[in-house]
Amino acid sequence: MSADSTITTPAQAGADATGAAPGNRHLGIALFVIAAAQLMMVLDNTITNIALPSIQTDLGVSDANLAWIVNSYALAFGGLLLLGGKAGDLFGRLRMFQVGILIFTLASLMGGLAPNEGLLLGARVMQGVGAAIAAPSALALITTTFPVGRSRNTAMGVYAAMGGVGATVGMLLGGTLTETLSWRWVFFINIPIGLAVLAGTKSLVEAERHPGRLDIPGAITGTGGLITLVYAITRGGEHGWTNGLTLISFAASAVLLSAFLVLQYRVSDPMMPLRMFKDRNRSGSYATMLLIGSSMFATFYFLTLYMQLVLGYSAIQTGFAYLPFSIGMSAAAGVSSKLVTHFAPRLIAALGLTIGAAGMFWFSTLGTDSSYAGHLVPAMFVTATGLGAAFVPLTVTSVSGVDHLDTGVASALLNTAQQIGGALGLAVLSTISTSAADDKLPEAASSLYRGLAAKDFGLVSKASEALTHGYTVAFVGAGAIFLVGAVVTTLAVNAGKQQQTEGAAPAHMG
Repeated sequence: MSADSTITTPAQAGADATGAAPGNRHLGIALFVIAAAQLMMVLDNTITNIALPSIQTDLGVSDANLAWIVNSYALAFGGLLLLGGKAGDLFGRLRMFQVGILIFTLASLMGGLAPNEGLLLGARVMQGVGAAIAAPSALALITTTFPVGRSRNTAMGVYAAMGGVGATVGMLLGGTLTETLSWRWVFFINIPIGLAVLAGTKSLVEAERHPGRLDIPGAITGTGGLITLVYAITRGGEHGWTNGLTLISFAASAVLLSAFLVLQYRVSDPMMPLRMFKDRNRSGSYATMLLIGSSMFATFYFLTLYMQLVLGYSAIQTGFAYLPFSIGMSAAAGVSSKLVTHFAPRLIAALGLTIGAAGMFWFSTLGTDSSYAGHLVPAMFVTATGLGAAFVPLTVTSVSGVDHLDTGVASALLNTAQQIGGALGLAVLSTISTSAADDKLPEAASSLYRGLAAKDFGLVSKASEALTHGYTVAFVGAGAIFLVGAVVTTLAVNAGKQQQTEGAAPAHMG
């Protein structure tokens, strides 16, 4: 794509059968519906984090299975997004959006009522399935409901902001609901939101479908390969990289992912058309989003542990402590959605990621007695500002130039990159963090709990120092990943400013 290119997303859709664009009121409702759906699906990545201690105590969840309450959702979500995107292209984006929201809402009810960890894990997987069906259609429906130009850029900005704000809102809600009501309300809260979204879907505009069939073998090999890869990384950190089952898991992952790529090359209607990667802007956006996801979700995980275990914050204090992150993310995304009409996306995204990296390196200087106002707030705000600036241009370029028949898959790839990046990044960085902490004090986390139970403040102090060291090492790694993302964006994304007049006919690329 040349440096002076414009938005080439599908459609002039957004018009009804008579050719008239939807009214402003309907566009406002449509934007609310899509934003609420995206917020609900993204915040579920983090809303359970703060509730994990309560869930563990109430249901007797083992330490080994506790992390899977988070990862089972991320893996089902990320692993099935491509299949969900393809289903939207084949069976209708609006229909699949409604099906996905319905599954997600029912799974949330199941999670809130779960009497044991088995049913809770099952509910989390089903939430991931529902989100995987709905999420790619949400972004595709923006291109069919909102006319090209200012209104679509605004919708894209709001959608992108929800991707980051949802994570911090999840922390805020998770802490408030867990402490004031029960951990079960982190699931029940999705029910009224889901029902409201379903009621508002009449404001959305359906898109053209195309013939074909679902790539089930591709879904099995792709999802299986990703799950075994994350398991291998997690197990390697816990039991050693030469452990027999660790090595078997890595080998199985390599076989499954290789089979997936072969299938995508050979089948007539693949789940992930390899042609989607021929455009350097899309490939660069996907690669960068994977790197952002790998650092961002791990950052929330480590910051939450630091605030609760080291600083002694309660669940609700931890939730409210993330407000600067949410504010910074929202403000930067709003500004970025306007800047993409004046500057090349790579300039905005690369600058944002560099700022985000600076915030991560600021986090790496945390100590056991760092203050909230003097250290955490500015570091959060800097990081969030950088990420908010990067999300919008990457979201826009990921669907630029996509044929309208492929918009579901294109948007699914962006979400997949972020979700899978999050699962892989958490597995890798938590391994690094744990190793660094245990070098200072073996089994640092367990030592902290033992010290608190026995009121051995000397042991608590040593364990806190060891854990903080582990977290700060992980923050350095996360900052380095953001810098790599800035380089990838600079080198790969060459789209020009994203501006097109209302009513202009969009160009399409095959």
